[in-house]
Amino acid sequence: MLSPTRSLLTVGASFLTTRTARKLRRAVDAVPAQKRTFTSLCTRLAETAYGRTHGITPDITYAQFQARVPLQTHEGFAPFIERMQQGETDVLWPGRCNFYAVSSGTNDAHPKYLPVTDDLLEHFRHAGRESLLYYTARVGHAGVFRGKQLLLGGCTTLSRLGESKAAAYAGPISGITALNLPGWVEKHLYEPGPEVARIADWSTRITAIAERTWHSDITLIAGMPTWVIMLAEAIKARASHGHPVPANLQSVWPNLECFVHGGVPIGPYADELRTLIGPKVNFHEVYPASEGFIATQDTESVFGLRLMTDAGLFFEFLPMQVHDEGKLAQLGQRTVTLEGVQVGVDYALVLTTPAGLTRYVIGDVVRFLSTDIPRLVYLGRTALQLNTFGERVIEKELTDALVAVCQRHGWTTVNFHAAPFVNDSTAGLRRGSHEWWVELKPYTAETPTGPVIALELDVELKRLNKVYEAKRKEGGLDAPLVKLVMPGVFEHWMRAKDKWGDPHKMPRCRSDRRIADELAQVARFSSEA
Repeated sequence: MLSPTRSLLTVGASFLTTRTARKLRRAVDAVPAQKRTFTSLCTRLAETAYGRTHGITPDITYAQFQARVPLQTHEGFAPFIERMQQGETDVLWPGRCNFYAVSSGTNDAHPKYLPVTDDLLEHFRHAGRESLLYYTARVGHAGVFRGKQLLLGGCTTLSRLGESKAAAYAGPISGITALNLPGWVEKHLYEPGPEVARIADWSTRITAIAERTWHSDITLIAGMPTWVIMLAEAIKARASHGHPVPANLQSVWPNLECFVHGGVPIGPYADELRTLIGPKVNFHEVYPASEGFIATQDTESVFGLRLMTDAGLFFEFLPMQVHDEGKLAQLGQRTVTLEGVQVGVDYALVLTTPAGLTRYVIGDVVRFLSTDIPRLVYLGRTALQLNTFGERVIEKELTDALVAVCQRHGWTTVNFHAAPFVNDSTAGLRRGSHEWWVELKPYTAETPTGPVIALELDVELKRLNKVYEAKRKEGGLDAPLVKLVMPGVFEHWMRAKDKWGDPHKMPRCRSDRRIADELAQVARFSSEA
């Protein structure tokens, strides 16, 4: 029987579910919501040093905004963020900023610090609540609020920036938001609890989560796919010590109904996750970033994720046909707002946030599947493509190709990385292939081999990417090479780079061989161990 507090919480969630379902049917609200957000953000930005420098006023038009305010990457904001970390107020956003999200992305050697203001925290709270209501509206009930919700986020033990009493703190955005949850959420919904969330070592924290939540009534799990796989393995390890090994997580938590995932494409892990979590658990995809909460699933995943147009972020979109990171200062007027996007066009995502990141090119590439209801898919990172030979292959195409091959044979991907391999650069000509490093789960009915995977990857990439197909036909690109690595190679590399756990992700590809050559060293070490 539910407690009175839990019953009241569930009734309130049911009411909000009904209201959200009505709101989601009103597709015409998206563009007006973005116009309101633009005005609201510019009113606050006008109070800042950055806003005054670039002529932002409360009544600025979007055309003036495009002409006056440059597109920026993190490098352009870094001097302003350093001033904020020194305690200066009203730099990028009104007031003082106490928290900074550490965002390594997938292609940077050094961490980036992003301001997390009180207003940005409120954005994350609002958007996180709305994203969950998108799920309850989709399934037609608020059952996930009847139990605890397990958030597999980052460590909440933050690093101190500076020695003064006014020093700020830095950590993963998931850890910062967990420290700033509303009291009722922390008391009635949040797991794994503050003590476990403070454990710094990722593997130790997963083990502690399994121990703490074994007898809890978990109705929802949220986290990246690889984290949930680790949790399932930790649960099985705990069960083996005097308890029957559970068939899946739903057999441990009978009321588990939802897995919220985001951060990396789920494709390579989908089949394994359904086995580990339980066949009746619903999957719910979200698109969060350290800069803000971008989109959420509101219908079947094949239709894309719905842009969160009324949660406090202003979105712009720069066509990838004109994107050039070295020339962003000249591209400010080439962006379009939500009103001007087109289906099937690849865009670099540009955000203005309630942390003062204004016209920030975050490095993500998206494509709209519909515009009447704004739904999009994440394609990858602007910097993470294979284009050494003019083939223009993006991360999503690489992932989809490998998933298709593995599903055909019943293989499960643990991790992978693809890089260019130059075979011949004589006479100024560059000719080569793609080299894949792939780790698969062991003990499959059909033994995988590199040549078989390479042959089928080639076929899939020709189907997915016509430029790749043309390059292969013309002879400018040779067939791919696949190296199957021993279990643990990718984990070893990530640990060596201090990238194991939140907020880090494995780069799926690079236009150079930096990671591939490092993996070669790890693989050699593993084979000799």
